[in-house]
Amino acid sequence: MIKGSNVALTALSEDVGTVIVSLGWVSPTGEGDADVSVLLLDAGGKVRSDGDFYFYNNPVAADGSVQLLGKTPTEDGNEDRICFDLTAVPPQVERIVVAASRYGGARFGELENVRVRLADAAGESLLRFTIADVDAVSAIIFGELYRRGEEWKFRAVGQGYDSGLAGLATDFGVDIEDDAAEVEAEAASAVEAEAASEMDAEAGSAVEAVEAADPVGGSGRPETMAPATAAATLEAVPAPRRPDVAEGEPAKRTVAARPRTAKKKVTLPKVTRKSLAENESWREARLFPVSVLKSDRDREMRATSVLLSVMAQVPEFGRRLTAPFGAPSGRTETFTEVSLPHGDTPRRPDGVIRVERAGKLWTALVETKTNGNSLKADQVQAYMDIAARRGYEAVITLSNDVALEGSPLVDVKIDGRRKHKVALWHLSWAEVAHQAQMLIRHEGVGNAAHAWLLQELLHYLQHENSGCHGFQNMGAAWVPVRNGIDDETLCQGDPRALEVVESWERLIRQVCLRMGGELGQKVLPVQRAKRGTDPGTRRALLADQLCLDGRLQAELRIEGTSGVLAVSADLRTGKLRTSVEIPAPEQGYPLTWVKRLVRRLAEAPADLHVETLVESETGGPRGTLERLRPEPADLLPKNTATPITGFRLSLFKGMGSTRGNAESGFIRSVDDAVHRFYTSVVVHLDRPAPRRAAVKETAGAG
Repeated sequence: MIKGSNVALTALSEDVGTVIVSLGWVSPTGEGDADVSVLLLDAGGKVRSDGDFYFYNNPVAADGSVQLLGKTPTEDGNEDRICFDLTAVPPQVERIVVAASRYGGARFGELENVRVRLADAAGESLLRFTIADVDAVSAIIFGELYRRGEEWKFRAVGQGYDSGLAGLATDFGVDIEDDAAEVEAEAASAVEAEAASEMDAEAGSAVEAVEAADPVGGSGRPETMAPATAAATLEAVPAPRRPDVAEGEPAKRTVAARPRTAKKKVTLPKVTRKSLAENESWREARLFPVSVLKSDRDREMRATSVLLSVMAQVPEFGRRLTAPFGAPSGRTETFTEVSLPHGDTPRRPDGVIRVERAGKLWTALVETKTNGNSLKADQVQAYMDIAARRGYEAVITLSNDVALEGSPLVDVKIDGRRKHKVALWHLSWAEVAHQAQMLIRHEGVGNAAHAWLLQELLHYLQHENSGCHGFQNMGAAWVPVRNGIDDETLCQGDPRALEVVESWERLIRQVCLRMGGELGQKVLPVQRAKRGTDPGTRRALLADQLCLDGRLQAELRIEGTSGVLAVSADLRTGKLRTSVEIPAPEQGYPLTWVKRLVRRLAEAPADLHVETLVESETGGPRGTLERLRPEPADLLPKNTATPITGFRLSLFKGMGSTRGNAESGFIRSVDDAVHRFYTSVVVHLDRPAPRRAAVKETAGAG
């Protein structure tokens, strides 16, 4: 679409009662991000109340008409998705405005490929609108859904605001809280006092609360981490103001009822409690024991039941896993070992998820595999047929494998004659563990009991006997490809090389999930535009390159770090290389740069390779950190006039040869190499300074 154009949704699809709107952008530095917001407007173009303003602190409408689903990783960054149930939108609402805003003085001009995409409930893309000339605006209206008679239409807007989220929301009648950070700090203090008194009264509680208050978070947005107690739970949108104090009493500041950008969540303590066990042989009783699991069938049944029960009991976790599949927000119930008719032989899917909202049911069948067991096409096909006949919305497969874009794990046939569409989705156990880690260690959940349940689930998934360890086998082609590279008999076009490249991509995606869960930050694989946008074509090029030079290469962008972490596996030499390139400072003297860099790396391994990058093809000086520590000036080019563009830091280690995840396995060696490089090198580097947008004159809203 182009700016200002509009289209009727019914002209694009027959199934537009529910639509998914995705806002996306690309940050060249990996640092840029924005928050989405939605405003429901009446015929006068204003919100009916502040409750019609949805953002990350008010993400779900009570009637289910609006649900902010959060961010979904994509190849070139991520997309922020919003689900709209247009059948549930109140009749007084004439327009739905979809916008996004940046914070901390950032501008959209620092981002690239700013776009909006609309899809139906099955995930089929219906339209796309790319916004150009975003310049220095800090908020943008991407588009709007609006009524025309009995149908809904979409208009591509692309209007910018210099005044940010506050200016945008105020224009539509929202009363924004201006001093949210101060209010949040006082609210957090009150919560801390209340939590402390409760902890004194409830000594011996299963989960201890730890307060981590930070009114102004690292991202530039006010954030508060609440204590890990059920009583400490606060509403996302605060309660109305208390009545005025009586005359003569000292004035007390009250929590405002206006929308404000402050998040309060409950996390588990970062410090482990001292054990009361007499010795290390004593084992703490677990809610989900794994020692009794003897067979793959036992593992599948136990893992399915454990996961589905926690999803039903912890709403935040259940929503994290089902919202990307189009599930509504509502009362969730889960079931296992359900018998459903299918010809002469009933089928028994491993699980069923049902979500009720406004009298309507959303249903998904679940098929689970553990250990190295792969999904069976005939099983999944049968569940797809059953779901279509019974009017269910989705089939969710769950295994240790990682799905790749454009390369489905299971090929199923869709009967085009059926009006009802069923979506097929896949989850990796690594993704399940990642979402649990993000909630209990970084973002928080509603209360302490929920946090404890998630901790038990995570312990279960990570236990060696659970069979839920994520991708852990490079496949049957791994050894033949390695041998072919060693004896130089591997030819371009060999399908086995493509299999290894696909396994490598799965491994890198899993490494990103694990690291992101540990750090609480976005970690995404980088896909270079020069390799093309088609996944199949890109993998074919990488497979040909593997045949030529015997290397597997990938890049990871870690939020809040300098440069891109590169990983290279040289199958000829059996070496893994992890590296990062950092740009040279814009000011100062080269000798000062190298001295500061060596000081920053005081705790880094002595065998770290440091290379000076210069504007020439020959490269600059290089050496190990051990040699450079007494003589940092050795990093300077002999020709002092040669411009220094940056520095490359690299670590080398031997890689595992076997295809599995054992101590000698290739997968574990890659995991260990990335973890070691990040914890021993990257964390010591300076955080990148935020880029400044180009200064341009603007006459007002663009």
